[in-house]
Amino acid sequence: MPKERLYLIDAMAFCYRSFYALRGLSTTSGFPTNAIYGFLNVLRKILKEEAPEYLCVCFDVSRDTFRQRKFEDYKIQRPPAPDGLSLQIPVIKELLLAYSVAAAEKAGYEADDVIATLAKKAQDKGIEVTVVSMDKDILQLVDKHVSVFSPQKDAKVVYDEKQTRDKYGVSPERIVDVIALTGDAADNIPGVRGIGDKTASELIREFGSAEDLISRSSRIRSEKIRKAVEENKDLIRRNRELILLKDDVPLELELDDLKVGEPDYDKLYEIFRRLEFKSMLKGLPPMRPDTDTAAAADDIDDGGLKKYLSGLKETGLALDADEEDIRFGRIAALFLSINGKIFRLKDIGANARKILADESVIKVGYDLKAQLICLKNNGIEVKGKLWDALIAAHLLDSAKADYSLPAIAWDYLKMHTGAKPGRQDELNVSCRLKDKLSALIEERQLARLFYDVEMPLVEVLALMETTGIALDVKFLNDLSGEVGRRLEGLIKKIYSLAGSEFNINSPKQLSQVLFSVLKLKPVKKTKTGYSTDENVLRQLEDEHPLPRVLLEYRQLSKLKSTYIDVLPALVNKESGRVHTSFNQAVTETGRLSSSSPNLQNIPIKTEEGRKIRRAFIPPDKNGVILSADYSQIELRILAHLSADKAMTEAFRDNRDIHSRTASLLYAVDENDVAPRMREAAKRVNFGIIYGMSSFGLAKDLGVGNEEAEIFIHSYFQRYSGVKDFIDSCVAQARKDGFVSTILGRRRYIPEINSKNQALRMFSERQAINAPVQGSCADMIKLAMVNIQRIIFAKGLMSKMLLQVHDELVFEVVDREKDLFFELVKKEMEGVVRLSVPVRVDLKCGKNWLDLEPV
Repeated sequence: MPKERLYLIDAMAFCYRSFYALRGLSTTSGFPTNAIYGFLNVLRKILKEEAPEYLCVCFDVSRDTFRQRKFEDYKIQRPPAPDGLSLQIPVIKELLLAYSVAAAEKAGYEADDVIATLAKKAQDKGIEVTVVSMDKDILQLVDKHVSVFSPQKDAKVVYDEKQTRDKYGVSPERIVDVIALTGDAADNIPGVRGIGDKTASELIREFGSAEDLISRSSRIRSEKIRKAVEENKDLIRRNRELILLKDDVPLELELDDLKVGEPDYDKLYEIFRRLEFKSMLKGLPPMRPDTDTAAAADDIDDGGLKKYLSGLKETGLALDADEEDIRFGRIAALFLSINGKIFRLKDIGANARKILADESVIKVGYDLKAQLICLKNNGIEVKGKLWDALIAAHLLDSAKADYSLPAIAWDYLKMHTGAKPGRQDELNVSCRLKDKLSALIEERQLARLFYDVEMPLVEVLALMETTGIALDVKFLNDLSGEVGRRLEGLIKKIYSLAGSEFNINSPKQLSQVLFSVLKLKPVKKTKTGYSTDENVLRQLEDEHPLPRVLLEYRQLSKLKSTYIDVLPALVNKESGRVHTSFNQAVTETGRLSSSSPNLQNIPIKTEEGRKIRRAFIPPDKNGVILSADYSQIELRILAHLSADKAMTEAFRDNRDIHSRTASLLYAVDENDVAPRMREAAKRVNFGIIYGMSSFGLAKDLGVGNEEAEIFIHSYFQRYSGVKDFIDSCVAQARKDGFVSTILGRRRYIPEINSKNQALRMFSERQAINAPVQGSCADMIKLAMVNIQRIIFAKGLMSKMLLQVHDELVFEVVDREKDLFFELVKKEMEGVVRLSVPVRVDLKCGKNWLDLEPV
C-alpha cells in the first residue's frame, strides 16, 4: 500500500513567474489575474494528477526576515512586489480556502523555511514529501523521503537523491555547501570570485563540506583557488548560514490541518465568475440544479388555457428552441408560466395567441427580444408590458462580464441552474428573478429607466431587427472589383519597395523585410519578434515609403473582407434585406452595440469606407434614407452636467463650441481661429470627456507633454465648472462606488480605490466619462421609444432602421417626408430638457452616403 504524501508548494515563485509570463491577463474591469491564473494551473494540475492526501501552499510574509538581520544586502536588489501582484495574493488565498487547501506563512521567515519545517514534521510521521518549487536551494531538503517537483512547460522534472546528484555533482545535503562557494545572484549572495558551479562541486566532492574545505584549505591543489578560499572564509560561512533552511519555524499548523478536504464548489463558482475564468468554470464538476430551480412542465393543449384567460395579469414566456431555431423562426413548443405552473404547448392556438396579444398581461422572461422576433416570424404578435431578466441584470450592474441566466441566477438567487438550463427551468428562474430584481430596481431608483426606456426599447429593437435594411448588392459587387484591382496594384508596389515577394499578411515575414532587409529601426518588441502593427507602421512612415503603402493595403483589405464582400452574402433571401442584431446588455455605458453584421462600425473617415454607406438604400425608389444626428451631444450634456458658465453660454448663443474653445486657449478672436487651432480644441474638448491625460493629449496632437499639460491647464482655467464636475465625479465614485447619468443610470466602478495606480487611473477615467456617455445612451434610447410609439399611433409606413452612436437612420416613404422629418426632429431634440439647446441635424438622400440637409 503506497504511503501517504504531503505536497508543499512555494507559492511566490509561481506567482512571480506567472505575473511576468502572462502579462496583460485581466478582467474586463481591469483587475489583473495573471498571477492567479498561472498559480491555479499549477495547483489544479497537482490536485488532479497527484491527488495528494496532504497539501500546503507556503507564502512569504515580508522582506524583513532573520536573513536580512544577518546580511542587510540579502535580496536587496529585488524590488517590492508589484502592485498588480500584491492585489492578487489575497484572491489566491481565498481560492485555497475554497479548495480546502491549507496555507502557511510566518513573519520573520521565508516560505522555504516554512516548507522545510513542514517537511520535517511529515518525515517524523512517516509521510512522504514532495516540494513543488523551482529554486535550486530547496534541493537541500531532498532525501529518501523528500523529492522536489519542478513543473516545466511540457514536462515535469522530479528530483530525488539520484537526479540531484546527477545534475549538480553532489548529494542533496551538500547543495548548501556548493552555493556557499558560488553564491546566489538571485538572492544577492556574493560568491567566491573564481569559483563557479563545476569547481565548487569538485571541491565539495573532494573535501566533503564547506567547513572541511576551509579547515583543510592548505590541501587545495590550485594556488589561486586556495588563496580565494582562505581570503573568503567568513563570506563562505555566512553564505552557508543564509542558504541553510530553518526546519524549526514555530508554526501553529499540525499535519492534520494539511489534509486536503472537499472543495467548496459554490465558492469556486463564485470566484471563477468574478475573475472571468470561463475555462476553469467549465472544469468544475456538473452541479445538479437546485430542487426548487428545476421545474417540471405540464403538457397542455390550447383549449386547456381557456380557463386562465380571465383576470390573468402576468405570464412567463419562453420558446422551446435553440439559438439557431430562434434566429430562423423555428419553434418546437411554447412555455407559459401561469400562477406558478409551467405549461408546454406544442401548437400555439387561439387562446395562447390571446394571452400573448393581451396588452394587460405582463410578459416575463429572459432575452425576450429574440423570442419576440421568432414569434413575429411565425405571425404571432406579442403585446403588453415586458419584464426581461437579462436587461434588468445589466441595468442593475453594467460592469459584470457575464449575463447568462446561470450567472444571473447565481448572483441574485444563489441558485445553480446548470450550464445549460432547460427552457422550462429558464422560465422558472426568470419568474423568480422578477421579484428580487424588481425590488432592487426600485431601491436604486432605476424604475423610470427600466419601465419607460429599456423595456419598451426591447420591442423597438425587435421591430428594427425584423425590418432590416435594403442593400444595393450590384453596387457592392462593382466596388469589390474596384477595390480588388487597387489591392493588386498595391501588392505590386509593396513587392517593388521591399525588393522581393513575401507574404504580406505574415507579421514574421513583414518584420524580416522592414527590420532586417530595409534596416528600419524597430519600435516595439513582442514575444514573437518586432511588432508591425498600425502604430508601428505610422511611426515608420517618414523613414521609408513602404509603411504608408502597407497601411493603405491593410485598410482596403479589411474593408473588402469585412464589409464589401460579406454584406451581399448576408442579404436575407425572403426579405431582401440585411438584418443586424442590436445588443442592449453589452456596453457598460448603456449604449447599444450592433453585431452580425456590425453596422455601427462601418468606417467613415476614409473615402473607401464612406462608399460602403452608398449601398444602403430605401427599397422604394420614391423613398429616402433619413439620417438624424445629435450635434455635439456629448459636449452639450457636459455643459448641462457641469453647469459651466462659459460652455453653457456658448451653446445658448449657438456658437461653434470648438472655435470658442480655440479662441479661449489661443487667446484670439473667434473669427481669427485657424483650422488647426479648431482641430486641436476639438480634440481637447472630446479628450476631456474621456479623461484624457496630458500624455494622451500630447500623443493625439503630436506635441510635447509640457505643451499638452499647458493646454489642459488652460482649458480648466477657462472652463472651471468642467474641472469641478470632473472632480465631483471621481469623488462620488470613491464614496458611493458608482456614478449616475441624467436619468439615473448607474455605472459601478469597483476599482476606483484600487492600490494599483494604473487600475485606479483607468477607473477615474470611467467615472468622468460614464455620466456623459450614459446620458447620451439614455437620450437616444428614449427618443427611439417615443418615435416608434408615434409611428404606431399615426399608422405611418416609414421605419426606423439603425442606431449608430448618436445617429438614427430611417427609411421614409415619399408621402410622409414632411411629417416624418418634423416628428423626428421634435422628439429627438425634446426628449430630455437640458440647460442648453439640443440640436439634431437632419439629412436625407437616396442612400446613406449621399445625403443633403433637410
